[in-house]
Amino acid sequence: MAQELLILSPEKTVLSFNLARIGSRIYAHLLDWLIIGVTVFISLILFVFIAGLAGAGGAAPTAITLAVYIVVLSLGPFAYFILLEGLWNGQTIGKKALGIRVRMVDGTPITFGAAIGRNFLRVGDFLPVGYFAGLMAMFTNSKSQRLGDMVANTIVLHEKKAEPRFTPAPYVLGVHPFENHVGELRGMNTEQYTTLKRLCDRFPELPANIQNKLIQEVWIPFATRFKIPPIENVHPVYLAEAVVMKYGRSHGLL
Repeated sequence: MAQELLILSPEKTVLSFNLARIGSRIYAHLLDWLIIGVTVFISLILFVFIAGLAGAGGAAPTAITLAVYIVVLSLGPFAYFILLEGLWNGQTIGKKALGIRVRMVDGTPITFGAAIGRNFLRVGDFLPVGYFAGLMAMFTNSKSQRLGDMVANTIVLHEKKAEPRFTPAPYVLGVHPFENHVGELRGMNTEQYTTLKRLCDRFPELPANIQNKLIQEVWIPFATRFKIPPIENVHPVYLAEAVVMKYGRSHGLL
């Protein structure tokens, strides 16, 4: 099974990612199921306790109440994986503990739709045959993808250890403080927007040498073309974020 994945980004830069080992993924999965199991056990005790109180008061749980509880209990594990991966940038508690994260195959953060897709087939994990099939799929493809990953076009990667380097603030809402500085952006197109957005999305997790390379090859030519002057003591990626925010909001892309 491959341990490294090389991706050619739209900016024509080769990015290297360490694929998560099967052992790490299994341990993370077991930890997640332990958390789910404890939660189910506690919820069951509470349900029985509440049902007992209701029964003592002459109002025993109805068949509908019991059916709703069973449905919620059945969907709970799926909701756990989907919500955490979709809203917590590709990590569950187990993945966080083992230092691994789910991403799209191009290295960008996982989308909520992809989180739903990759976990849609998780029902197979309940069955020995399905779990074995998932392991075999991971062993036999170059990106170590299980069946759900293949459907959602996702991969599982080892988190890179944090390094003492520049990390920009993730502006995603509101108005960026440097939007007035970047000007009107007349003539900017969607392709340029997508390139700058990918740069901003990936920037905090890239090695310092790749960060500098992308600033020189992507941002500097763009800033020169659109006459965006640098700001003293402000990193260029902040200006790139301002461009992304301004263009994205004005074109309904945010």
